[in-house]
Amino acid sequence: MIKNHLQSKFFQWFPTVGILLFGILYFYASSLYPGGSQANINSVGFDWINNYWCDLMNENGMNESPNPASPYAITAMVILCLGLMTFFIRFGRKFAKNRIWKYVIQICGTISMIFAILIFTRYHSIMIALSSLFGLFVLVGIIKEVYSSDLTALKFGGLVCILLLILNNYIYYSRHWVDILPLLQKVTFAIVLLWILGLNLKLNKRETSLNYTSEGNL
Repeated sequence: MIKNHLQSKFFQWFPTVGILLFGILYFYASSLYPGGSQANINSVGFDWINNYWCDLMNENGMNESPNPASPYAITAMVILCLGLMTFFIRFGRKFAKNRIWKYVIQICGTISMIFAILIFTRYHSIMIALSSLFGLFVLVGIIKEVYSSDLTALKFGGLVCILLLILNNYIYYSRHWVDILPLLQKVTFAIVLLWILGLNLKLNKRETSLNYTSEGNL
């Protein structure tokens, strides 16, 4: 009984902890990045406006210096993806009402995060494309379920997230306005993760309420 309770609490809060650990490791990794960006190959340090998040995971900086940030950035990405994978599985199982979307969110969410973990490899562009493709189905499924609920603030947040992701992908593949993409990427990342934190908090409250009601009826 106690073991099951602890496991439940772990999976409830792992997405939140994963996002917070990602943020901490992200900032630490950025402090170690040697330099070089799309705007200035000879710049020193991590440029928050002109460097991509993925630059931190490369073996070398864009200025060709060894990159000590790489292991921390890769670890941050693995932790984040595992946390989000847990969230997608729980959201599909606990929140989604439509049986088809329940499995779409769980399966596509897991596949998307596996591809996302591999974006530090030489198949970077392919992994981004595949992760984004499966992630789109997840996002549509989550937004569909949220819009059929009473979570008004999170409905608006979901709309903002999907518009930002569409804009990111348009710029990435069209190369129009690519100068603003590194900064837009970070802003989008932050807003999407904050939205998921809000969803996870609501999901935890709902699950706690259901457990309390169930125990009260025993």
